[in-house]
Amino acid sequence: MSSGNDCPPQTFTKPALSEKEAAELVDRVFGLNVSWLRPLPSYDDQNFHVCVSGNSNGAEGAHEYVLKITNTADSQEPELIQVQTQAMMFLSAEGFPSATPYLTKDGSIMSLESADPGNKKHMVRLLSYLPGTPVAKIATNAQLLYEVGKLAASLDKALTEKFHHPSVKSLHRGINHGDLNDHNILVDCSSASLENPQYRVSGILDFSDMSYGYYVFEVAIAIMYMMIESPDPLGVGGHVLAGFESVVPLTAEERGALFLLVSGRFAQSLVIAAHTALLYPENEEYLMITAKTGWKHLMTMFEMGQEAVEKKWFETAQAYTHCTPAPSVGGC
Repeated sequence: MSSGNDCPPQTFTKPALSEKEAAELVDRVFGLNVSWLRPLPSYDDQNFHVCVSGNSNGAEGAHEYVLKITNTADSQEPELIQVQTQAMMFLSAEGFPSATPYLTKDGSIMSLESADPGNKKHMVRLLSYLPGTPVAKIATNAQLLYEVGKLAASLDKALTEKFHHPSVKSLHRGINHGDLNDHNILVDCSSASLENPQYRVSGILDFSDMSYGYYVFEVAIAIMYMMIESPDPLGVGGHVLAGFESVVPLTAEERGALFLLVSGRFAQSLVIAAHTALLYPENEEYLMITAKTGWKHLMTMFEMGQEAVEKKWFETAQAYTHCTPAPSVGGC
């Protein structure tokens, strides 16, 4: 799903705090005075954009954060949330635009709190706010698609080769972000040209779908989500693939599986979103973002056929090997 977690729905309770309750939570757990806050969209957690003005001890300065209140099911797996958070901290230290946690009053990166009227337990974190515009809100170009592919590979490579945690393996396969969709990548414009804007990634969001698997899974996920809003969806794959392979080249077997994996991610996302929207109709607009164009793109892929789609992707990616720097929208 373009806007969040694609895992099958579990038996869980999505937090439902009021803005007043959220502000009180920030003060009680983190010792910060809230100037203002507003809700942010979320699949099965509850998020708030929070601006604070100092802490309970009177420290000065205004800072922005994201208050993340995790659903009851995921809150029962604190080790998993800890790994995700530590991965974010590691990536930030490595120079990636990843959020980092503000510590609780007792010096922890998260806290299990009773955060709704039913006294259910929710894991609470306060993460640094990352500025930028979601990719879903802009018109993508070849340069940005290449950068998204390069980011996906660089992020996974860094996690696999340098991030160490007892719960995480390290073999030839890698650690995948797992949900590099068009709402989880923030960008800002690094040029003033309206005709050919140049973008740089300013934020990477949502590490709740991290997984251990083959690198090709990550590039397939990125291709699928970059297709969603593109005016030329079948042209997306080659640019993303070129960026990815500039860091992590795929094997022949992985390239051979790419069409099936992109199609499979489309099918998975669309079916789960439709099912979840039936369960939570109040969140239907957010849950069904991918469905607006997703079914059409999936059918177009199958009508065109695997051979023709792969030819388009691989020829576009191949063109990058003859261009330095990478080709722009108009080519080399």
